[in-house]
Amino acid sequence: MVYTLPDLDYDYGALAPHIAPEIMELHHSKHHAAYVAGANTALEQLAQARESGNFGAINKLEKDLAFHLGGHINHSVFWKNMSPDGGGEPDGDVADALTEFFGSFDGFKKHFAATANGIQGSGWAMLVWDTLGQRLNINQLFDQQGNLPAGQLPVLQLDMWEHAFYLQYKNVKGDYVNAWWNVVNWDDVAQRLAKAKAAAAGLF
Repeated sequence: MVYTLPDLDYDYGALAPHIAPEIMELHHSKHHAAYVAGANTALEQLAQARESGNFGAINKLEKDLAFHLGGHINHSVFWKNMSPDGGGEPDGDVADALTEFFGSFDGFKKHFAATANGIQGSGWAMLVWDTLGQRLNINQLFDQQGNLPAGQLPVLQLDMWEHAFYLQYKNVKGDYVNAWWNVVNWDDVAQRLAKAKAAAAGLF
């Protein structure tokens, strides 16, 4: 197995009442696990295609790998972006960066929430460090891998697939987004921002 399902830093009930234990268990042990299995299967099938010379299957298998690996990566960030001790407002470099690029924390929060609630179908709202512009951007990510420009390093991600909220919030996405702010792990966001800046230095 090239990819494995990561353990969570907290138990399935730790984010309640904001995210229900049943959702967390299904989301991690079923949905995320399926992406891991799908990515590994795609890699195996790509190897078999190369060995057999069946390159007609490459296009489909590459898309399969991108979808499942996207799901694995997105969820791996998402779990770390949340904490039972999260919520509130960031301080330090994160607070300064949000003010610099979005005018204020409140401006960022409203922009991010509008991005999340405005996703048509399945996808993610993402705060990313743009390695070319050397700035924070907010993006919509369609499905698990579509519509995100290259060179955008994820700092904060919110899963807007229905499996992330429907059992608890039904079709009222706005209530889910509002509740999620109570578990955002700003310490993790700060670490990701620092690493993203360091990784991007000198690329362009």
